[in-house]
Amino acid sequence: MIAIYAIAYAATAVVFFSLDFVWLSTISTNFYRSRIGILLLDQPNLGVAGLFYLVYVAGIVHLAVTPAVNGASWATALVNGALLGLVAYGTYDMTNLATLKNWSVSVSVVDMIWGVALTATAATCGYFFTAWMLAKAG
Repeated sequence: MIAIYAIAYAATAVVFFSLDFVWLSTISTNFYRSRIGILLLDQPNLGVAGLFYLVYVAGIVHLAVTPAVNGASWATALVNGALLGLVAYGTYDMTNLATLKNWSVSVSVVDMIWGVALTATAATCGYFFTAWMLAKAG
């Protein structure tokens, strides 16, 4: 079981990190900076970001990929991943809307959509790779 979890974690992490890196380093940079630039650090705190990624990917594997592998259903990974993305990113964005001055509604909407899409995609890809590895193993 630990080997399956490690495979699922690695596959999910690669997809999540890759997509989020592209999103944060190219696609969304001007969008966020133009709306909440005054709130952003000049350089992100990579240690804190790394901790988030480690914990969040574990959550994706536990709540979306593993149940999908156990049920042999990619749809479970997709739906559970999307729901986790909505809850996690929604908590962050809605809390910011409720507590911060000058927080942008458009940032919250875009960020929540991104969280749903990113988490659902990472969970689904993690499922497919893990299921493929299990089928290959035997």
